[in-house]
Amino acid sequence: MASMIEKVKINKFRKEFGVTVRKRRHKLNLSQEDFADKADIHRTYVSSIELGKVDIGIGTAYKVAQALNLSLSKLIKEAENNT
Repeated sequence: MASMIEKVKINKFRKEFGVTVRKRRHKLNLSQEDFADKADIHRTYVSSIELGKVDIGIGTAYKVAQALNLSLSKLIKEAENNT
């Protein structure tokens, strides 16, 4: 079972991952709807990701990274560097 400190770290990373996705999406001048289409996910899910409200699976994370023209490892590294 995750300790309280681990839960806090996970929540912080989830939020920073979302912020990183939003910044990258804006750099590409994509609306949430256009980005969702490109990533093959629902637009409301994009919002939930960007707000750090959801834990996403590895497959979805991969699709998000690809839609941002990044490798998944680069996207994660960027989010980690901002936490």
